[in-house]
Amino acid sequence: MAASATPSATQLAPFRIAPRFDVRIWGFRDLRPWFDHVVTEGDPIGEAWLTGDANLVATGPHAGQRLDDLFAQAHEELLGASAPSAASPLLIKVLFAREKLSVQVHPDDAMAQKYGDPRGKTECWYTLAAEPGANVALGLKPGVTLQQVEAEIHAGTLESSLNLVPVQAGDMIFVDAGTVHAIWPGPILLETQQNCDLTYRMYDYGRPRPLHIEKSLEATRLTTQAGKVQPTVLADRTILIDKGYFRVERIPVSGSRSSTTLAAADRAVPGLAYLFVAAGAGRLTSSSFEPVDLPARSIAAVPASSPDFIVEDLGGLDLIRITPSWPGDKA
Repeated sequence: MAASATPSATQLAPFRIAPRFDVRIWGFRDLRPWFDHVVTEGDPIGEAWLTGDANLVATGPHAGQRLDDLFAQAHEELLGASAPSAASPLLIKVLFAREKLSVQVHPDDAMAQKYGDPRGKTECWYTLAAEPGANVALGLKPGVTLQQVEAEIHAGTLESSLNLVPVQAGDMIFVDAGTVHAIWPGPILLETQQNCDLTYRMYDYGRPRPLHIEKSLEATRLTTQAGKVQPTVLADRTILIDKGYFRVERIPVSGSRSSTTLAAADRAVPGLAYLFVAAGAGRLTSSSFEPVDLPARSIAAVPASSPDFIVEDLGGLDLIRITPSWPGDKA
């Protein structure tokens, strides 16, 4: 669909974004009950991309437009005047691992820019569900050296140097750039990351995919901040993580709630927010725009310039609010 004209209004109403489903060798062919319509006999699906550049706007006057095109045209309406970049800041996904992911590491901003990419990849994982005994590999065991890592990559024994972390529903895990990690089968994860998909594979269990050993070793930090993050429970929300490039919160909605109560008190100026429905269903209503229905696992963008609205709980609504973090955006 051809891009629409540049929006002239100073306000931009909230809109739902259509998910994109990405093939991954370690994924599932049936994503029910998370996404009831995603069943395939072809290649397995490992990731549901919720806010990727190629995702399409699903509702409102810009329905059918690519998300990156809308950011290019209406970045100030979306992000606010103080945003340091016009680009979409966050990539949000749901991950479905039927098999172990590769052991991998992501570069930080400096390394990514060294090789011509605009940004690195720091991320976090919120555990939507987990089977008993589910684990992720997060970081290296104390005392492990880069020389040992390289030797174990070639020997096929790298798993012995990985730090295993048990996970259960409700856990939040921070994974800063430079952390060696791997997602193992068992958890369903909501991943929030810098808008970057750079991955350096260290080890891939013999799968026929390229490895990036030299760059992965360059990117690796032997000690990082990665680990479980304890929630901060406030009267009107639970802050699951507020670190680096993003803040993720659970927002309770008892019947309905005004949009004026959604922003945290320490945010100095309005900015972009995403509302993800982890369970149940909701609806955004306003006299300024048509209602936006939010079924389970859907996501809506709330622009910085959004008119006021009401969030309605249509039954069992578990609402996750995700916001990018900018330097100086706190009071």
